[in-house]
Parts: sequence; structure tokens; C-alpha cells
Amino acid sequence: MSRWPYVLFAIATLALLSTPLWSGNYVVRIAITIAMFSALSLSWNFIGGFTGYPSFATAAFFGLGCYAGALSQRAGVPMVAAWLIATIVAGGFAAALGAILLRLRGGYFAIGSIGIVEVIRLIISSWGSLTGGGDGLNVPFLTGGPDVVARTFLIAMVAIMLIVFAVTLAVDRSRLGFGLRCIEQNEDAADMVGINTTIYKIAAFTLSALFCGTVGAAYASWTGYIDPTESFSILMSIKVVVMCLLGGAGTVFGPVVGAAAYSLLEEFFWANFLDYNRAILGAVIVILIFFLPGGLLQLRSRGILARLRASSQSKAPA
Repeated sequence: MSRWPYVLFAIATLALLSTPLWSGNYVVRIAITIAMFSALSLSWNFIGGFTGYPSFATAAFFGLGCYAGALSQRAGVPMVAAWLIATIVAGGFAAALGAILLRLRGGYFAIGSIGIVEVIRLIISSWGSLTGGGDGLNVPFLTGGPDVVARTFLIAMVAIMLIVFAVTLAVDRSRLGFGLRCIEQNEDAADMVGINTTIYKIAAFTLSALFCGTVGAAYASWTGYIDPTESFSILMSIKVVVMCLLGGAGTVFGPVVGAAAYSLLEEFFWANFLDYNRAILGAVIVILIFFLPGGLLQLRSRGILARLRASSQSKAPA
């Protein structure tokens, strides 16, 4: 495989990390958002891209991470240790849930994953004595001022993104990745040739949840306040799926490309078309996915030039 994708990824990562040196907190916030959604999109790619199971449970794992991390910090646990606890909670919950939910396939699995988000949101909203209920929870702020906070969480989100990317690369080149792709192609055939599809699917589902929990805990520490409506927003699950599809599901770099493209497009339309930004963004995303079913990574400079050359030749007079 060409080294250029890795070089470009390294340059993009350095560009994100360098934003505090040449811009203000607004651009740094965008950089943090790109890194955060890149990590979430890479996480979803394990179950949705490699395995082909349309999961919409990202918001459930993200929200669990938010609350596990926030409650741990409020109990006096150091911030990074609280993130680790949230990672374990989200992963353990996904492993237990996957043994049941992954018996479903296709649309039934998608509906079941959406239902999990709503069930957990209702439990968190009702358990006011522990979670604060609908009033939400305040999370201890990081001291040092806005600039220090922005730089700290930029480094943290980029670090999480790099860890998820490294795990994605390892899975892609491992026996697990091969097995997941076999399941995506034909699960029954994969089971017949000796692949333990149940274990493989649970592993993918657990990997898709682990880092969502980490990101959720880091997000709670960054914002300083969480509530059930925002933490378990089904819109987040949909956005993450769209990002992965936009870049190229089942690939190593596609989720990162899709997350960056979606975040920048969303910011652009929000800043310039305040009243119609969601409608315009939705139309653009639908058009891109419709004409590029393989994602933005399907675009190749040689392919574009070949199409332009073919088009010009067909228009030339005989």
C-alpha cells in the first residue's frame, strides 16, 4: 500500500495539534470537534464498516462514558483515571449487550440499537438521586483558563483519535479483521467455514463501544456539564454513521476523512446559512453519498482526469 495516505494523515494530525499556535479558540474548538468525531467514526467502523451491522448505539456508549466519567470525577477520581473507568464501563456494557442484541440482523438490529439509546436515556433521566435526572450534572472544571483548557483537550482528543486509528490499523491487518470482512460479505458462509461469528461480532461491537466511552468522558470534562438529552442524542448516532459512509465505510482512512469533511461542511453552512443550514447540509450529504456510494476515498485524481478526458473526447466532432 502507498505511504502517501499515512503521510497525509500525519500532516493533518499535526495541523490539528498546531491550531493553538496560529489561531484562536474558535478554530481550536473546530479541531477538537474533528478529532472527537474522527474517533467516534473510527469506533463505529468496527461494527458498521468491517462487520456490516447497522448500529445506531453510538450515543448509548457515548452517554454512558459521559456519566461514568462525570460521576467518577465528582467522587474524587483523577480525570484521566475517570476516563479509563468510563472506557471499561462502556466496553463491559457492550460485551454483555452484544451477546443478546447481535442475534438480530439487518433492520431488526438497527431498531434494537436505537431502542437501547432510548432505554438508557430514560434510566439516566429517572435516576435523579445519582445522575441528577433532567437537571444534569456539573463536572469539575480543569483549572488554568480557556487557553489551557482548549490546548489540553485538543491534545487529549487527538491522542484518543490516534489510539483508535492504531487499533483500526491492527484489526484491519489481523485475523479478526479478515473474519469481520467475511461476516460482512456472507455471515452464513463464514460460519460454515469455521469462523466463530458470534465471538467476532461481540469483539467488533465491544471495540465500537470502548473508545466511545473514552470520548464521552473526555467530552464531559471538556464541557463541564452534561444532561441526558444531549449525552444520549440519537442525532449523534446518525451523524457518526453518515460521517463513516461519507468517507468510506470499512476502510482505515475513510472515517477520518468523512468526519473532517462533515464537520467542516456543518460549520460552514451553520456560519453562512443559519436558518437553512441543516437542510442544505442534509441535501449535500445525500448527494455525495448517492453519487459516491464508496465514500470520498473512492475519488482518485487519475479517475477524475480519465472521466474528464473521456467526456471531452465524446463531445469532440467526429
